Amino acid sequence: MSKKEETEQRGIKSLRETLVKIFALSKPYRVRFFSATGLVLIASAIWLAVPLGLRELLDAVFEQGNEGLLNLLAIGLMLMFIVQAGFSFMGNYFLEWVGERVITDLRKKVYEHLHRLGFRFFAERRLGEITSRLTNDVSSIRTALTDSLPQLLTITFSLIGSVSLMVVLNWRLSLVIFATVPFVTIATRYFGQKIRKLSRGIQDELADSTAVAEDALGAIRLVKAFVREHYEVSRYSSAIEKLFITARRKVVLTQLFWSGVGIMFLSTLVVIFWYGGKEVLADRLTAGDLVAFIIYALNISRSIGQTSRLYTAVNSAAGASERIFEILDEIPEIQDRDDARQIENMEGAISFEKLTFSYEDDRVILNNISFEAAPGQTIALVGPSGAGKTTLLNLIPRFYDPQKGGILVDGIDIREVQVKSLREHISIVPQEVHLFGSSIRENILYGRLDATDEEIIQAAKDANAHEFISEIPEGYDALIGEKGVKLSGGQRQRVAIARAILKDPKILLLDEATSSLDSESEALVQEALERLMRARTTFVIAHRLSTVQHADRILVIDKGEIVEDGTHQELLAKGGLYSHLYGLQFRDLDTV
Repeated sequence: MSKKEETEQRGIKSLRETLVKIFALSKPYRVRFFSATGLVLIASAIWLAVPLGLRELLDAVFEQGNEGLLNLLAIGLMLMFIVQAGFSFMGNYFLEWVGERVITDLRKKVYEHLHRLGFRFFAERRLGEITSRLTNDVSSIRTALTDSLPQLLTITFSLIGSVSLMVVLNWRLSLVIFATVPFVTIATRYFGQKIRKLSRGIQDELADSTAVAEDALGAIRLVKAFVREHYEVSRYSSAIEKLFITARRKVVLTQLFWSGVGIMFLSTLVVIFWYGGKEVLADRLTAGDLVAFIIYALNISRSIGQTSRLYTAVNSAAGASERIFEILDEIPEIQDRDDARQIENMEGAISFEKLTFSYEDDRVILNNISFEAAPGQTIALVGPSGAGKTTLLNLIPRFYDPQKGGILVDGIDIREVQVKSLREHISIVPQEVHLFGSSIRENILYGRLDATDEEIIQAAKDANAHEFISEIPEGYDALIGEKGVKLSGGQRQRVAIARAILKDPKILLLDEATSSLDSESEALVQEALERLMRARTTFVIAHRLSTVQHADRILVIDKGEIVEDGTHQELLAKGGLYSHLYGLQFRDLDTV
């Protein structure tokens, strides 16, 4: 087998596997799906009887001159059309219903699966690409589901019925239409594979353009601050033009295919008219037979044309569907073990045991990390940028798993407990706070969804946020814009702290929560953080070393290893890296 044939065979196998996955989605609605298909088949069967009725009608006029029979046949045909339309309506309605229902279920399933995937998956993909798959690609599956199997069944039924009746009417004339079938089959297979490949490319480029737009619109302040509107428009225009070029190539191939098939069958009809006319003149065929035959020929032409269009549409849908199934086939990196236990009451004792971690196998981020934190203790992590401090924090809630060693909470390896149970006892306040574009109330309520208004207000008071919230006309119901754009940095931090307070965690992770604030905001946030840290095991990453002087323990991390460990006074006395960093900061302050 040649390389080209192997590629074609893989393409056909891939298409078949994709279609099987698509139709598996309709399993909960199989009764409605096959009932709808049955109704459509009945409508097709009725339509097959129409040419025979027309034949009888024409023969009644031209050969028998029977006006009464003509009237009865006309009424009968009209009733057939009405019944056929009824079956067709009901069948297509239920098919469309199943299609919309499956798409709704699939969007939910994909979105739920996305939330189960780990940070590594999102770190390797742009948000716009993921959004495109969730919206545009999912919609394409509907085409394959509602257009492929039902139409394939009805087209096959119509083709078999038309061919059988044509052979009965005049087998010699039937050979003319049969001669075109091999050419159409070859063309369908060739163009279908090309169109499928282009359709996949279109979806990829659509995702790229969506990602470009989301990047720019999500950072609109930065874009305007650097006067880069024209640059961003150019980037998006370039991505869209690339999409247009691929889409144009698909249109050209599709139209060439359909036009070629159309010319082939129209030419065949001319031959049928010519040869059929000769058969009528030779009294081997009646005028009614010829009209019925031509209608069946048109039906075959239409059916094969529909098959061709269906094949190209299915290939287009399959190309996009593959991108969806790639997400669904993605195995979550962080999963609960079958015997994972639930943490009911957590004390907050944490132990790192010879932990080694890397995002990629060839670059170690943390190496042989070992230390213990007692319940309620505050552990500060300091060190140069890129030393691995944030990575260490991300391992505690199991955003990632280490390659070697482990983390114990209350003496239990966190890989032996349910992820949800673990994270319910942990709160994070990062440097770059993420707030939703809803109200202040909803953002605080995110910490505990069943909290009362009184609890929300108390959390805001503890976070030093109640005062500025009360000064806003809408108060807690004020909409704060995308990512909290209507609030200042300090206000956003205090809302995030209120959210963490409401959750009431046993373990608190603070990642440079005050580093980007002015002095006044920092004082308010620091006071709120001190309330939040009470009776909680807290890990603090701090750029300003003045904020960690009162920590129970300070770990100095450099190049992924703990190089110093002690209190503020102990580390200053050692004269090591901590003392050096501390001296640099206060020397800079003295200079200012």
